[in-house]
Amino acid sequence: MIIRISRGAGDKYDEYNVKVSQEMTVLDILFHIQGNIDETLAFRYSCRGAVCGSCAILINGMPLLACKTPVSRIDELNNVYEVFLPKEGKVPEDGMLLEPIPKLPVLKDLVVDWEPFFEHFRKLELELKEYSNPPEKEYLLGKDQVRELEKYSNCISCALCWSACPMVGDVEGYPGPAALAKLYRFYLDPREPGNVGRLYFANRDFGWWACDFYTNCRKVCPKGVPPNIAIGKAQNQLKNEEDKK
Repeated sequence: MIIRISRGAGDKYDEYNVKVSQEMTVLDILFHIQGNIDETLAFRYSCRGAVCGSCAILINGMPLLACKTPVSRIDELNNVYEVFLPKEGKVPEDGMLLEPIPKLPVLKDLVVDWEPFFEHFRKLELELKEYSNPPEKEYLLGKDQVRELEKYSNCISCALCWSACPMVGDVEGYPGPAALAKLYRFYLDPREPGNVGRLYFANRDFGWWACDFYTNCRKVCPKGVPPNIAIGKAQNQLKNEEDKK
């Protein structure tokens, strides 16, 4: 199989002829190339189990995790997934095109700088706040509360939704789907009293209200997190808060 990979800062492509098996993942292919053909190839990985999110790349123009994408599913994915992003390079016939996820600076080859992505996490203060009157033991949640909270807690911050969202880069200051979904997750968290204030962190034209609900974020999320639903619910809650005034 011909594997065409974006090199450098995205200004050229190199091709590698790799003998692959259907059991291999795209990450396995990258390891093979780096270990046996070209040791200068740069890519990022950590857990190899779709938990860390660090191997997010474009595969034939689709935002995917390299470790979670087996060779056997490439043809199927080409038919099932909408290709959200224009490909700079051409997909080789019966081959594969690997590129870094867009909308983030390319450091080298498939490695991007996530700083612009995580900058919004810090701006929205996406961490548990201290509370003044904690319970003697613990907060008890019902099954429905746990289920709703887990929808957004499952985010692995891989930035695939960021790369697939048309509003990222189009609306200056837009935090992106992942950051907004995490913000809504903290709004739901019962350990923060008066947490409706959380929603006001992004109550701006470039915050909750910038989403046009393309739903690309939900389609590409490897963990099934629905940022579009979180954003819609946050908008409705803010409208209700305004009606109370």
